Amino acid sequence: MSDKKNIVVIVCGPTAVGKTAVAIELAKYFQTQIISADSRQCFNELNIGVAKPSLDELNLVTHHFINSHSIHENVNAGVFETYALNAANEIFQYSDIAVMVGGTGLYIKSFCEGMDAMPIIDVSIRAKIKHHYDSNGLMWLQEQLQLKDPVFWHTAEQQNPHRLMRALEIVEATGQSNIYFRKGDKQQRNFDIIKIGLTLPRDMLYTRINNRVDTMMEQGLLKEAENLIPHKSLNALQTVGYKEFFNYFDGSCTLENAIEELKKNTRHYAKRQMTWFKKDDAVQWFQPNEVAVIIEDLVSKMNSKISN
Repeated sequence: MSDKKNIVVIVCGPTAVGKTAVAIELAKYFQTQIISADSRQCFNELNIGVAKPSLDELNLVTHHFINSHSIHENVNAGVFETYALNAANEIFQYSDIAVMVGGTGLYIKSFCEGMDAMPIIDVSIRAKIKHHYDSNGLMWLQEQLQLKDPVFWHTAEQQNPHRLMRALEIVEATGQSNIYFRKGDKQQRNFDIIKIGLTLPRDMLYTRINNRVDTMMEQGLLKEAENLIPHKSLNALQTVGYKEFFNYFDGSCTLENAIEELKKNTRHYAKRQMTWFKKDDAVQWFQPNEVAVIIEDLVSKMNSKISN
């Protein structure tokens, strides 16, 4: 640890592992606020399908980057970086500690290290790629990126259409590989960062995911997705939790198949999240029922920082 005064405690891990509950307990203990690092919970119009914290949970602790944007806005890792740094500075006005929680690895990375400057993309290129994706599906995106940017393709999130579209936009707009723009220069922050990862045995996590989807259906997820049909082409809706039901509404699958597809896609997403976070050696791993142990560990680290 350095001699910097302020600390951001980051709680990360896969979807449905229990990050929200742990983050709230930490924020209550340290009498501070939470910055969400979730790329979808920031949208006002999305609720059930993104597993947004309940009103009771939001009332327990002040949350930043929840209901902060509209699905009609362009929100990305760069936008999050600026927003989250401002939120952290606001929290540091009265507390030495801020809590960040979420499963969007790129957002957390941008907050900790900064983002490389990326080229501005002409809207016509973006619209053309989106049209082809809507018409031809994920396989078309994969084939195009593999063909036009083979070097980057091997490190790309190959099942993530939003990331693939973004990568294809860059190579078509500039003629340069995405690798060219990824300098990897890390920004120095004026606060310390402690990363807490939450994990569960895979079978237990997958059971929690399946049960949560069933609960979402009981809470009205199908109706929420139906109300979003007019906006289904927006980037914010190209996401697990809604796109599966758009296939049901257009008659290309049954409701039962849509629900099973949602469960499967969520499990795959959780696996990708774990792959991302496991690569970060700075993450210290706990199970979600070990809140007391996590607090004890954090207090020990902070006392050590003060004594040094």
